[in-house]
Amino acid sequence: MTTSTVVLALAVFGASAVEMVEALTIVTAAGVTRGWRSALEGSAAAALVLAALVIAVGVPLARLVPINVLRVVIGALLLVLGLDWLRKAVLRASGHKALHDEDAIYAKTVADLSDGSAEAREGAGAGSWRHARRDATGFTVAFKGVFLEGMEVVLIVITLGAGSGHLALAAAAAAAAAVVVSIAGYLVARQLSEVPENAMKLGVGVMLTSFGVFWVGEGSGLRWPGSDLMILVLVAVFAATAAVLSLAMRRIGPARRAAAADVGNP
Repeated sequence: MTTSTVVLALAVFGASAVEMVEALTIVTAAGVTRGWRSALEGSAAAALVLAALVIAVGVPLARLVPINVLRVVIGALLLVLGLDWLRKAVLRASGHKALHDEDAIYAKTVADLSDGSAEAREGAGAGSWRHARRDATGFTVAFKGVFLEGMEVVLIVITLGAGSGHLALAAAAAAAAAVVVSIAGYLVARQLSEVPENAMKLGVGVMLTSFGVFWVGEGSGLRWPGSDLMILVLVAVFAATAAVLSLAMRRIGPARRAAAADVGNP
């Protein structure tokens, strides 16, 4: 495997893992509250729809659109995605934005789904899959959670896969992330807050941004020094920039907040 395919697989895996952790939080809340049968069926239905989207959109893009045009367009899209992930990760790392709290999301979803009825509690606590009742609310919430979180995964799989000519590899990396997150979720149950999500988002943002710059340049006719190895240089540059920005914003943030407090309290 070349450098670009390795970085591509890692980027897709990392992005998919982050989104699937968020989806898993919603599915777990739906399963515990409304019953596992409906939650898992909703998740499976959403996964099938997402897979169909990858096949329906990704394959024609990879086969019909000229590769240089595809790389410029997709590179620009990856830049938008990657810079947005980097912006949020830097804000969270510097304390200017609250960290993503999976436990809080879980508690809120459970509270929204719990109607206090005996039927809901019976469905959630059913002792076996065979006797568990289907619940429309649980199915819908799980489907919506997996589908919405998975749409960004689909976008990344299609853009990275079609732009590089490795759509199958990108899809396999996303599927592997879904399997790993599902197994981890089964083993650790609700202990999702231990996942270093912001660090993963920062890493994925760096890789998406690096691919975006690389492909915009390559699609425009630029010959990168070292060919695919230049991706590693771009990764190092963006990672260092994100680290410097995080440290700088962490230092100036408290001072500004203190100054604002002094102005409000003369």
